[in-house]
Amino acid sequence: MSDDLNWRVEAACLNAWPSSRQIFLDGWSLRASGGSTRRANSANPLHAGAEANDALIEKVEAFYRAQGRPAIFRITDMANEIDRLLEARGYVVDAPTRTLYAALGDVEALPPSGLHVESRASAAWLDARDRLNDSTPEASHSCRDIISAILLPCAFVSVVEQGQIVSLAFGVLQDDLLIVESVITDQACRQRGLARLCVVGVLGWAREQGASAVALQVMAENDAAIALYRGLGISRDLYGYHYRVRR
Repeated sequence: MSDDLNWRVEAACLNAWPSSRQIFLDGWSLRASGGSTRRANSANPLHAGAEANDALIEKVEAFYRAQGRPAIFRITDMANEIDRLLEARGYVVDAPTRTLYAALGDVEALPPSGLHVESRASAAWLDARDRLNDSTPEASHSCRDIISAILLPCAFVSVVEQGQIVSLAFGVLQDDLLIVESVITDQACRQRGLARLCVVGVLGWAREQGASAVALQVMAENDAAIALYRGLGISRDLYGYHYRVRR
């Protein structure tokens, strides 16, 4: 049952941050959206039986070489047999990440009072995300393509002060499972609970839509974000993943 839940959450997370360009190969999704986001430009296992051998690695490398990009493998705890082969070929671990989960009844979730909530990302929301992430033009273009490719119900929330968005997040609902994405606050406005407000607002929106659970993925070294999510009750550590890249 644990692996079933893990793969259900993994599929929902991929759908919440989709790739506008991808192929499926031997149990892997090879994503190539462009920009700097690794999730949308990496090879991702789709199930525990995904191929894990040197021949698969060479196919993936050839695919990304044809895209003019380096091969990046995203390795989950549920399908990590390929990890040692990549290490032997000179790939190193990058960006370890945890997947946190909770039943929605166990977390703080309030109606998004005081927040601006949209079902589609407005130009202002997208511009604010670019600004808060200090995005390059390429990264901005890639992010917009990714967000426009989401085919599930969404809520884009933001805190506006003096006519400017200073904190934001969004949520994507697959069946009764909410995935929380892109939580970020202006550096000058941090330590004021605005990120918490955005997450609580997304959770409240999802509860109104009939969601029963929430999951999110967070960098393992991001202690502040993990403390925020655990403080809200999103504390079950489901599984981890990391990337393998060549330096």
